[in-house]
Amino acid sequence: MFQGFGLFIILLGVLVTVHELGHFLVAKACGVKVLRFSVGFGPKLLGFTKGETEYQLALLPLGGYVKMAGDAPHEELEPGEAERGFLNAPPWKRALIVAAGPGASLLFPVLIYFFVFVGAREAVSTKVGFVDPAMPAAAAGIRAGDRITAVDGAPVRTFEDMRKAFIGRFDRPVAITLDRAGQSQTVQVTPRKMVESTPMDSVERGLIGVQPIRRPAVVGVPPGSAAAAAGLRSFDRVLAVNGVSIQDEAALHAEVARQEGSLKLTVQRAQPLEVGAVTGHAPAVVEVTVPKQSGADGFAALGAETSDMYVAAVYPDSAAQKAGIKAGDRLVAFNGEPLRSFNVLAGELSTLKEQPFELTWRSLEDGQEHTQKVAQSVHTSKDEMGTELSRLELGLRPWVPSGAELSPEDTVTVHVGVGEAMREAVIVVPRIVGQMVKVIGGLVTGNVSPKTLGGPVMMYQLASKSAEQGRDSFLHLMAIISINLGVMNLLPIPILDGFQLLSAFWEGIRRRPIPVRVRELANVVGIILLMALMGMAFFNDITR
Repeated sequence: MFQGFGLFIILLGVLVTVHELGHFLVAKACGVKVLRFSVGFGPKLLGFTKGETEYQLALLPLGGYVKMAGDAPHEELEPGEAERGFLNAPPWKRALIVAAGPGASLLFPVLIYFFVFVGAREAVSTKVGFVDPAMPAAAAGIRAGDRITAVDGAPVRTFEDMRKAFIGRFDRPVAITLDRAGQSQTVQVTPRKMVESTPMDSVERGLIGVQPIRRPAVVGVPPGSAAAAAGLRSFDRVLAVNGVSIQDEAALHAEVARQEGSLKLTVQRAQPLEVGAVTGHAPAVVEVTVPKQSGADGFAALGAETSDMYVAAVYPDSAAQKAGIKAGDRLVAFNGEPLRSFNVLAGELSTLKEQPFELTWRSLEDGQEHTQKVAQSVHTSKDEMGTELSRLELGLRPWVPSGAELSPEDTVTVHVGVGEAMREAVIVVPRIVGQMVKVIGGLVTGNVSPKTLGGPVMMYQLASKSAEQGRDSFLHLMAIISINLGVMNLLPIPILDGFQLLSAFWEGIRRRPIPVRVRELANVVGIILLMALMGMAFFNDITR
């Protein structure tokens, strides 16, 4: 807790100091007298005076300020120093001084990201860990264990490089070069168009259906199959084949291809466990011998299939439960079309909203297929930050491996030079600025929920969590908050820098300042708006 609080103070202290330092340095350069440079508000904890400026650290770390001579309308200055007052400075100087704070907050993240990007770092490689059976990659013959080396002739080394390579590439054949067991080959894949939309941005990219995640080899067992006859059950995880350890699906495919005859499987199975009135599950290790199926590979060689379309859980009072779907059932068809992937089903459901549709599933109990018309219903839950979310869902869940069950993703060391790191930093900051502007616009128009706002408590939680995830994550958070500070301060709201900037422009164009009475009234309105905003943020913090 205390470590998290310390990181929170460091985060705010650095960002406030950078912001106010922008005002301070430009004010000094413009000849305006600076009386005080304060990090924090309230009573002074410690400080010193150098020249005409007092530097202090105040009790409350949630902000800071630069006090300049003559920055209040009715402030009287000593004779001979009137020209050094802030409001007496020419409008262009005031505009520079005011803009320097948000400018520093927007430039500082460039420096942060430069240090995040520069040098050697570990990144997720393009080695395929999982192939969605219903997606173009599977149709093209790409397998788990393949390493993608180029997209449309452009070399790719990291999974993020590959994702970027598919931006704008969809609905047409794309040449994918891959390395399989040391042999290079090229396949043609036609990516599906996918639109990644957030309140901040929208990107069209091609999707081929590969992931770097190395999923454990978990089987789905059809009734009456050779796997079922041998004693395999759905959601059994294969740990070994004929004594050879199996870490993931790729290892299962490779090992089964090398074996002939009977396959002795060591599997992990969740066995029911009753403790009083509570029923849970405990892992148990079981050995099963299955005959290898002729002419088949991977799961099919075991007489089984991937567990992807098998239902692992059904939520109480959901549409799926009311339809009679139970854990262990297999989804078969959607509106009469065969289903091979939960991802495909999720995509279809996202477009249907509350419209009814036909769903066909095979029951574990009787082995028969059932078809029924169902529709999604609203389910309310809370995310990890405590924000309440309501969404439409069918109410069933596929088997999803936990973090402990996943093998580490394959990584590659990437060396980024000074020039490339600076170029990437300069590119990423304007993109984030644009995204934040869209979010602010969404809050005004109502397209973004005000429940997403957060105050100091949320910032404290984010600082603690990002620090646990490593240096880069903490620096990324610092950059995001700095950009947020810069953008918010440019809003034309009284008592923020944006209104001061607007005032300087007004005076420069109209040749006279905004009337004092109007300025004072605007300040009152601005304080009320900010208090309401802070109140909403604190309320969200508390309810989380």
